[in-house]
Amino acid sequence: MKFFVLALLCLSIVSARTFLRKLPNSKPGARVVGGQLANAGQFPWQAAIYKYTADGRYFCGGTLFNEQWILTAGQCVIDATEFIIQLGSNQLDSVDDNRLVLSTSTYYVEPRFDPTVSFAHDVGMIKLRMPITFTDYIQPVRMLSSMAPIYKGVIVEFAGWGQTKDDNGLVNDLNYVEMTIIANTECQSYYGSQFWGSMSCAEGNYNEGICFGDVGGALMIDAPVGNHTIQVAIGSFISQNGCESLDPTGYTRTDAYYQWILNNTKYN
Repeated sequence: MKFFVLALLCLSIVSARTFLRKLPNSKPGARVVGGQLANAGQFPWQAAIYKYTADGRYFCGGTLFNEQWILTAGQCVIDATEFIIQLGSNQLDSVDDNRLVLSTSTYYVEPRFDPTVSFAHDVGMIKLRMPITFTDYIQPVRMLSSMAPIYKGVIVEFAGWGQTKDDNGLVNDLNYVEMTIIANTECQSYYGSQFWGSMSCAEGNYNEGICFGDVGGALMIDAPVGNHTIQVAIGSFISQNGCESLDPTGYTRTDAYYQWILNNTKYN
């Protein structure tokens, strides 16, 4: 349990413009904070997104929504000139026959998202040039239009290639971590007015959570009915104290934007 003095923990969220992992011209290092290695095909919707802009190359996570659309965070698409997207493999750099590599430049960002103001409405979508074929290792994520199961105490999972420490780089192998949803009131005590109603926060037993490079990935739960895993939120922010702190990490709930997501896939 985290003990805190309320007056000291109205934390700032790391700026959206600095939260993405900017990549050097090198390959990733050889793991999310506190995570364990994922098995092949365990997260078949997982997407690795390389975002190119006028000032460099950035890395994000994402999920395959359907055969032509990737769901991610707004900060992962805004100002992009091109995307290189990898699907089907747990490794960022390896020989893998299951890997599919695609390029595109078409994206849509939730109109209210403004990274200079806050992380509210941090949702984006990338349209692939052509529909893809699903395989055992490439499958769309499941999602619901309402997320009643996402409340305090629910166990969630998150997978990504992001940093495992504040001062290291991306990891080559996909890792995942289990966390627990905390009450909105508790999250608000950390982040104050920067916490928005369509956000949610999660924490691990220690410092487990997302880090730089994990933004845009899926927060998942086991569905209450049926043997399914469903996406309930998108990785969005950490506190200014860094990835290794005990502060909860923040996510954008997908149910609040489900209709916007669906409309994009129908009309764009």
